Amino acid sequence: MARQLDEQIAGRFPVGQRLRVLDVGMGQGTQALRLARAGHKVTGVEQDPEMVRAAQLALADEPAGVRERVRIVQGSGMETGVHFLPGSFDIVLCHGVLMYVEDPDALLAGLARMLAPGGLLSLLVRNADALAMRPGLAGDWVTTLGAFDSTSYTNRLGLDVRADRLAALTETLAGIGAPLHAWYGVRVFTDQASDDVTPPEHGELQTLLAAEERAGRTEPYRRVAALLHLCGVRG
Repeated sequence: MARQLDEQIAGRFPVGQRLRVLDVGMGQGTQALRLARAGHKVTGVEQDPEMVRAAQLALADEPAGVRERVRIVQGSGMETGVHFLPGSFDIVLCHGVLMYVEDPDALLAGLARMLAPGGLLSLLVRNADALAMRPGLAGDWVTTLGAFDSTSYTNRLGLDVRADRLAALTETLAGIGAPLHAWYGVRVFTDQASDDVTPPEHGELQTLLAAEERAGRTEPYRRVAALLHLCGVRG
């Protein structure tokens, strides 16, 4: 997904421009730190105190120049209007957050307001149109049958969460003034892999990543991906 995001950034902004990035639900700060290392100024918002501490520890290990470009705010993505002025950011990331939000429309509208004209909104969501794939490939036929017409599921942490449909998000993004510009599938072939599986050797890993990258851009494979990466652009 990092390559997809970098592609969208390169296509929208001049080479070398220092961008203002808001990472909502930054987690341990993986994307925030990656973008800060590239020279961008990043503000991360995270509600979970443990994740905030993990991000702070990771940031402390970075060179001074990177540390100066990162700000961490503990709070909810619903509170961006409290902390920031409208139009304050060139890029807003919201990755792996919407599945925990019962009604995401208000959150998305608030994030769109944070974007400057021409700014990029990057979303990573669970693909509701492919909810039957994971249990189906695992042979769990009862869950598979229930997943076809559902937008809810139980994740690997045992939490009851929700998924989003591409068509519905496309309509939402148009309505909040950040219409869909591009979308990709994420975890087309690797969704069944266990979290504790040892990664393959470097050569095989690069081949695997190339296959995932190709599938994430190609019909019909991207439509059955576990996750969707959507990029909207503020008008």
